[in-house]
Amino acid sequence: MSHGTPPPPEHSGEQEDNDRPERPPSMEQAMGDYAARAGLRRDKHGQLDVLHAVGGWRGLIEAVLPGLIFLVVFLLTQQLGIALIASLATAAVFAVLRLAQRQSLMQSITGLIGVAVCALFARAGGQALDYYVPGFFINIAWFIGLSISTAVGWPLLGVFYGYVRGEGMEWRKDRRRRTAYQRATLLLIGMFAARLLVQVPLYFAENVAALGVTRLVMGVPLYALVLWLGWMMTRPVRPLRDGPR
Repeated sequence: MSHGTPPPPEHSGEQEDNDRPERPPSMEQAMGDYAARAGLRRDKHGQLDVLHAVGGWRGLIEAVLPGLIFLVVFLLTQQLGIALIASLATAAVFAVLRLAQRQSLMQSITGLIGVAVCALFARAGGQALDYYVPGFFINIAWFIGLSISTAVGWPLLGVFYGYVRGEGMEWRKDRRRRTAYQRATLLLIGMFAARLLVQVPLYFAENVAALGVTRLVMGVPLYALVLWLGWMMTRPVRPLRDGPR
């Protein structure tokens, strides 16, 4: 054996693979990642884990309590500043607790930012009613986005539930599955439309109490119900392969 010729590198193939540019994630991968971050998964019985999708009991409380505190304090004191401080303080406590438990920074401050935006609108407008204005824009944005996704044949609940069920995008090749997901997404669109149809007139009627109560009832609780109904509406006739849990 000649000692003048070095042996070929053992990991030459691996090095070539490392030198190749990474492919951008596909739409299916991107939407699957988003669904996972949104908390969509199945429980041990194979059903949609609705409670996990809204952040568990803790996430539900964090979503509802700042708005409830704002409404109760304002109705009792009729002082906008005190109500805003109480709402912000509640959201801040939740954020600090999550940070202290070394949870995701984004998860910790998202709720606080949302409450802060509502507080800024209320402070700028000078009325408690304006606390609820950002929610109108959020509902409009979701209404438009979901409507577009359905119109172009990519109903968003189909993308998300297809990932959770392990269907990927195969459901688009089945007319019945595609129709089922379109109907489920239309139900979600209807929820956002219902929020606007109920709450916007209350805003212009300057009924803070009614607007605050309907915002709480038609918020996370209604969203969770619609997610569950959409899941049940789109149950496949034949069993699907196991998807993400």
